[in-house]
Amino acid sequence: MKNKHSISAQDELTSAAKPVKVYDQDFVLSDEYRADLPDMQNTDSQQIFGANVPILKVGISNFRLPLRFITPTSDTQMLETSITGTVSLEANQKGINMSRIMRVFYTFQDRIFTPDLLHEILLQYKTEVIAHRAQLKLDFEYPILKPSLRSGLEGWQYYRCAFEGKIDELDRFRKYIHFDFIYSSACPCSSELSEHARESRNIYGIPHSQRSTARVSVEIQEGEHVTIEEIQQICLEALKTETQVMVKREDEQAFAEMNGAFTKFVEDAARLLYEELDDEPRIVDFQVACAHLESLHSHDAVAVINKGVPGGFTGHFEDFKGLIR
Repeated sequence: MKNKHSISAQDELTSAAKPVKVYDQDFVLSDEYRADLPDMQNTDSQQIFGANVPILKVGISNFRLPLRFITPTSDTQMLETSITGTVSLEANQKGINMSRIMRVFYTFQDRIFTPDLLHEILLQYKTEVIAHRAQLKLDFEYPILKPSLRSGLEGWQYYRCAFEGKIDELDRFRKYIHFDFIYSSACPCSSELSEHARESRNIYGIPHSQRSTARVSVEIQEGEHVTIEEIQQICLEALKTETQVMVKREDEQAFAEMNGAFTKFVEDAARLLYEELDDEPRIVDFQVACAHLESLHSHDAVAVINKGVPGGFTGHFEDFKGLIR
């Protein structure tokens, strides 16, 4: 009978082969060791789980960096930026080396970022990651110093923006800017009904208005450049009633007058933006999604409009909740 305190040769072998739970701070990485590391992403198609079909996009999202952006006065500002980088994956390929997407991007981190720079990065993605198509999107908050309406004060307005680039299998590059414009929308119907109550029954009423957002997405003509400030001015010219940063009493009164002068339904907002964007020749395609956070209703009023360019924006938009802030 085996003594419970005795250890067989097999037990000793099993015990000796058991991994040690310790971090070896003195381990030195050699080229030979690195070359011997398994690479599951580059295994053959026999290791693919599920259907052996292409994947439209695969990559990483929300890796963040402080990046430099240029202003119209040729100054630069460092902004925290969230980056999403993806490539296509063909059939018979197990996967991609995800870290290469970030490593490639880091080689550009000291450059000044414009939509055109994305072309260089995407070409390198296609080479380094070995893909037919690639896409890159940079999300950031861009500050513009805005004056008050009457008091002479100034304050920083922050705009949610994104630069986006796409490159296809023929290395054709397309560049986009996405821009959120926040404005006040005073209801024309409510305004007329309030005036009717005043005129017919001498009853005081306040028309309802609400904070609203338009997400403007534009494709820029090849070889052309459009600044974020120019897009902001296009939105301001179209809608007029941008929310204010620094406000004194005279500014609040001015804003009330402005809302009275430029009442708008969500349909009006979409068409006004269409009109201004369509007049800009450097913008070859665009789409606008508007959302009004209704103060009368328990739901929001929304609208989507696009230029209708073949192969361009389709009008598809589902992120209306993301517009309400």
